[in-house]
Amino acid sequence: MRKLLVILLVVTGCFAFGQQLPQYTQWYWNQFALNPAHAGIRDCFELKAQYRFQYTGIEGMPHYGNFTLTTPINRPRKEFLTPRHGIGLKMATEKIGIFLTNRINLSYAAHLNFSQDNRLSVGIDAGVKQLAADIGSITTENFDPTVHQYVSNWMPDANIGFWWNSKNYYVGLVFKEFLGSKWKNIGLESRYTMHTFLNGGYRFVGKNGFSFFPSMLLKMPVKGKTSADIVLLFDHNNQFSYAISYRTSEAVMFAFNIKIKEMFAIGYSFDYVFRPLGGFPNSSHEISLTLSGCKAYKKTQTGCDLF
Repeated sequence: MRKLLVILLVVTGCFAFGQQLPQYTQWYWNQFALNPAHAGIRDCFELKAQYRFQYTGIEGMPHYGNFTLTTPINRPRKEFLTPRHGIGLKMATEKIGIFLTNRINLSYAAHLNFSQDNRLSVGIDAGVKQLAADIGSITTENFDPTVHQYVSNWMPDANIGFWWNSKNYYVGLVFKEFLGSKWKNIGLESRYTMHTFLNGGYRFVGKNGFSFFPSMLLKMPVKGKTSADIVLLFDHNNQFSYAISYRTSEAVMFAFNIKIKEMFAIGYSFDYVFRPLGGFPNSSHEISLTLSGCKAYKKTQTGCDLF
């Protein structure tokens, strides 16, 4: 138990001054989970789920999961600059030791096409989040009534996102935890602060249905260091993709995604973490599932699931 408490102090300290929000390795396969401006950007419904086991083998380490559903509305347009619209639903859970965060958000996005290939999207999601701590699960030498309790707080949650893409590149900007929040009954200085995410990528089209997507995600908290994910993603006929990525000063990651019977896809990623954690396995695992109503690309074409 003492080892668990030490770990929790380290983790909560890192989250208080650094990256507070979950970081998924496969963010490039679920842009909507990251940016509300991606709601309904494709001409079909998409249902996706992700689950992440971080630092496996250590009691109390982070477990993250999310479920997203997005669909376009008002799809027909007669001329450029006539907006299209999209809506979406996000549900997420985050478990770190005794701390639990649950979120549910509804999203809306407007998509403006300035030309056949150039598009600006603006999105917002709003909802509620629960911040809870099972303090009663902590074992103390002597009974302490202030420790043996379960605390839970509900508060509003909102995120704002912007997205620009052309035929072969995209740029996204997101303001997460736009409202901020305090953890009542946890501590006077315990709070979520706004985070800024900036990402972008470019598609190089090769022969025989092969394409190459270098991309980057910058994560900029108000307090703490900026970190970056640098990704090299390879796609074959929009059927099989794999990626090699690097998270600055933290980990190297490997991922693959396979389409099954056109509508379904499954992804897996493995993180090897550089930072030692007391001799425990320095690894994280992530699984993703996708159900999409989009029509399949012909195998002679190169598709682009990013936009």
